[in-house]
Amino acid sequence: MSAPISRNSPSPGSHSDGNASSSEAIDENISQFDGAEALLRAWGRGLTPDPWLTVSEWSDTHRWLSSRASAEPGRYRTERTPYMRAIMDALSPGDPTQRVVFMKAAQVGATEAGNNWIGFVIHHAPGPMLAVQPTVELAKRNSRQRIDPLIEESPALKERVRPARARDSGNTQLSKDFPGGVLVMTGANSAVGLRSMPARYVFLDEVDAYPASADEEGDPVGLAEARSLTFAHRRKVFLVSTPTIRGVSRIEREYEASDQRRFFVPCPHCAAMQWLRFERLRWEKGKPETAAYHCDACDERIEEHHKPAMLAAGEWRATAEARDARTVGFHLSALYSPSGWKSWADIARDKETAAGSDEAERVFRNTVLGETWMETGEAPDWQRLADRREAWAPGTVPERGLFLTAGADVQKDRIEVDVWAWGRGLESWLVDHLVLEGGPGDPVCWQQLTDLLGRTWTRVSGQPMALARLAIDTGYETSAVYGWSRQVGFAQVAPVKGVEGFTRTSPVTGPTYVDATVAGKRLRRGARLWTVATSTFKAETYRFLRLARPTAEEQEEGASFPPGIVHLPGWADTEWIRQLTAEQLVTVRNRRGFAKLEWQKLRERNEALDCRVYARAAAWIAGVDRWPEARWADLEAQLGVAKQDGSEAGPATAPAVPTRTMQRRRTVRSNYMR
Repeated sequence: MSAPISRNSPSPGSHSDGNASSSEAIDENISQFDGAEALLRAWGRGLTPDPWLTVSEWSDTHRWLSSRASAEPGRYRTERTPYMRAIMDALSPGDPTQRVVFMKAAQVGATEAGNNWIGFVIHHAPGPMLAVQPTVELAKRNSRQRIDPLIEESPALKERVRPARARDSGNTQLSKDFPGGVLVMTGANSAVGLRSMPARYVFLDEVDAYPASADEEGDPVGLAEARSLTFAHRRKVFLVSTPTIRGVSRIEREYEASDQRRFFVPCPHCAAMQWLRFERLRWEKGKPETAAYHCDACDERIEEHHKPAMLAAGEWRATAEARDARTVGFHLSALYSPSGWKSWADIARDKETAAGSDEAERVFRNTVLGETWMETGEAPDWQRLADRREAWAPGTVPERGLFLTAGADVQKDRIEVDVWAWGRGLESWLVDHLVLEGGPGDPVCWQQLTDLLGRTWTRVSGQPMALARLAIDTGYETSAVYGWSRQVGFAQVAPVKGVEGFTRTSPVTGPTYVDATVAGKRLRRGARLWTVATSTFKAETYRFLRLARPTAEEQEEGASFPPGIVHLPGWADTEWIRQLTAEQLVTVRNRRGFAKLEWQKLRERNEALDCRVYARAAAWIAGVDRWPEARWADLEAQLGVAKQDGSEAGPATAPAVPTRTMQRRRTVRSNYMR
């Protein structure tokens, strides 16, 4: 066996007289040795098994929380949220689990646990990792607010990820290179980002906020998970979310397919192990500060100060048999929040505040209890709605109506248009219903629709109001709708495409630019299309239609209408009202046995409901859901509208209306449904 070459001694057969040929031979041997040594080191790293360190152990040793991203800066302590230990450790390489599902309430430490996993991968188990947020914009924000502080405040990570300002650092807003791997961040709305690379690790955050399809290429969860399949048993997928609506919630579906683990804690009085249920939290009505938990076994009061010891002694227990042995699921409500976060008194207060409002109750159930909300979806009784009709003239805007939108439904032989007035709290009034005869193949019909954009409707006070926005369905004769929309301009018109699904956070997405055919020519990116989650607005409409209204006597005494109330005029005939209630939300099961919510027709014609959904989408696009109080007050002041409490709103001046050249009007056949 030959002796290794030394850098300080001449190579065999060389001379020590310092000539050039000797030096070149030495350099060549050293270069060959360095290359072989580097190759052996890389080969050794590839054969080295992943460390048996767990994610929670790594977090307690190396993780530091930044004041920029945490309310409790300093060294991370798993003992602060002991229920997260088992979840993090299931993400460790030594655990055989491949998929970890976490259905949870808001603010229980799940995001930091996911960041701990990212830090662990960068430091101890490098490999390609994909982190997915609901949108690309949220991914960028998460990178700035969470990932950058994670790296900067933890020395073990800072030395492995080069600063972004360094040349060729591989550190960008959506990509972080580190020795042996890369972290790529993207949004569930980007199909390109979801199929950009194979990934051993996949972190899917807030999956219930993902769109139904990523750029129309399929379910974003499925697309992301497909990136990890080549890593077989070595892959890890972490799905996290606050749930939304029963039957459509992704995280609920995944949790139900798992072993459905619950965190059992001991009673401080009888030591009985139990998982915390909201029904066992009791307090005196109107006094949420008296809230205390009552033991399942002995019914003794458990006070807030008992919680730290209970959490420390808690353990996760499976409550079902998993359909896939490689998947484990965890559920946690805000009842487990550690001291100083959300107390039982806070939860009781939230419950009392939410009472009487379906929307507030839904938020409470989703974000506090970590449970899904059941949409009723039952069609309101059309006869009851007919009996509640009110008296105002066709084409007249009631006093509290502050702006107008319209929804247009394109049919084979006509275009139906409903004009709705909107006020504070999404209170709404049907102002006009028009049937434009001829359909999409008739230029006269399109001209009538164009004239409608320049028309004004008169308020009860005599002021004219124009349409703020008209949303038109693109489901039938799509190219004709695109061509007309492009011709009249997109400032006042929004072509929309309805898709099934509930998306509370962003029921309308876009606009996206799509190809359009105009005058026989195909134009790339020729139209601006908005995508509407129709299920969300249908369920909202039915909820608003079921709201109780004050009696005539109560109104005379100053009682106000609840937010969202829908006012129907006396000239709305029973056929139109039946169309408004023509669908019902039902639960169906797919081949795998998972429940799914679908809207099914109770009768053939449903144009009134479709037009309402499109007009509501137009209001969303106009920004009504995001207007601050000052905007509402300004509109009321411009129109001289008195608030429901009777106070003055300001001088009655004409409001600003969309400006456009008034085209010569053609006669529009208006069906007032007398």
